[in-house]
Amino acid sequence: MTQPRHCSAVLIAAPASGQGKTTVTAALARLHRNQGRKVRVFKCGPDFLDPMILERASGAPVYQLDMWMVGEQESRRLLWEAAGEADLILIEGVMGLFDGTPSSADLARHFGVPVLGVIDGTAMAQTFGALALGLARYQPDLPFAGVLANRVGTVRHAQLLEGSLTEGLRWYGALSRETGIELPSRHLGLVQASELNDLDLRLDAAADSLASSCDVALPPAVEFAAPEMIAAEPLLAGVRIAVARDEAFAFTYGASLDLLRAMGAELFFFSPIRDTELPEADSLYLPGGYPELHHVALSQNTPMLTAIRAHHAAGKPLLAECGGMLYLLDSLTDVEGTRAELVGLLAGDAVMQKRLAALALQAVELPEGLLRGHTYHHSLTSTELEPIARGLSPNGGRGAEAVYREGRMTASYVHFYFPSNPSAIAALFVPDLEAAFASKSDRRTAAPTLDHQNPVGAGLPAKRP
Repeated sequence: MTQPRHCSAVLIAAPASGQGKTTVTAALARLHRNQGRKVRVFKCGPDFLDPMILERASGAPVYQLDMWMVGEQESRRLLWEAAGEADLILIEGVMGLFDGTPSSADLARHFGVPVLGVIDGTAMAQTFGALALGLARYQPDLPFAGVLANRVGTVRHAQLLEGSLTEGLRWYGALSRETGIELPSRHLGLVQASELNDLDLRLDAAADSLASSCDVALPPAVEFAAPEMIAAEPLLAGVRIAVARDEAFAFTYGASLDLLRAMGAELFFFSPIRDTELPEADSLYLPGGYPELHHVALSQNTPMLTAIRAHHAAGKPLLAECGGMLYLLDSLTDVEGTRAELVGLLAGDAVMQKRLAALALQAVELPEGLLRGHTYHHSLTSTELEPIARGLSPNGGRGAEAVYREGRMTASYVHFYFPSNPSAIAALFVPDLEAAFASKSDRRTAAPTLDHQNPVGAGLPAKRP
């Protein structure tokens, strides 16, 4: 359990957001999967939508890596475990390669994973080489694998881009900009994988396009050091948790659900849109998603609204994040002005905005302990409720999100990363309130402290939640 492991790996990064990192990462994952290889994919920073696509492409779960929210030790554990089962590890970066503190480059350097630079080749020829050289040499100690051109027009165009490379930079191929490969998006980012009926066709087409211009050989192996292994305590043994999961509520971290199970909880998934009653459960988890796209259907499912009110009235735990919190308000109005009345457990109303309302990593000191996560939303909420806590961004980003509490109900715009403080999360879901607070001082020390002076302990969030 203490031996390092070796596995081929690259971190896919770009000069900026919008260069097509997810499409390229998905194409690479599907290409190598179609070659019969076991591929594991990770995503840098907070993101729910990209991992849905990447899971379909690779056929394996996708987890987050982040030096602040996830932490160095947990990121190390995830990579080490993946290296024990995979032939190839792909890590999709966030924003531009050097953007943020810590950046994708910081993570690549820390774990010794070479960077594969993705550059949008649209309307570009020899300048491609200059950008590639800048990515490769800007930080001399950054391991760099090579470059891949995205959105290339013709074979001749790809040849011009490849010919512009200097100083021995490796060419990893090109991905065509032909219609049918690029993944569609909406205001929060990519469309959910479940909404794309032709997703597998798109992924196979992207893989085939890439295979025609690149070497399908594996990149060099990377050594991943063994982590410190800490077993989860059975703090939720036998606790039954109902988890909302459908088109409106799908923004959950795989690592968070894994943690609940590791602490002994049983998870039961249900649809607030279609189901008329909650599963028999002790606690309820309403994650984020796209309730604004389904708020009329949600409001019309009155048996479910009644069931959630009854759950709260019975004094049972309820955690609602972002879209889940909007669902608990009196009403939600979309950008077209259509208003729908919802659960009504939180006194207030939310209105969707055409522009981004908040974007920041968040550390929140709750009575149960300190939790880390992020916020990203396009709605504004008006309420007279007094928050029990507010988030603090490690990099000064706007946000300072409020956390509201009514009885055992906790609600906020913050998407919490549960492994950042397992005992605090257990206290939010455990049915016995007295037991939840029995060892509050221990739970407070379980979470790492917020360090404003440590650049490796702070960061910028992904552009999509």
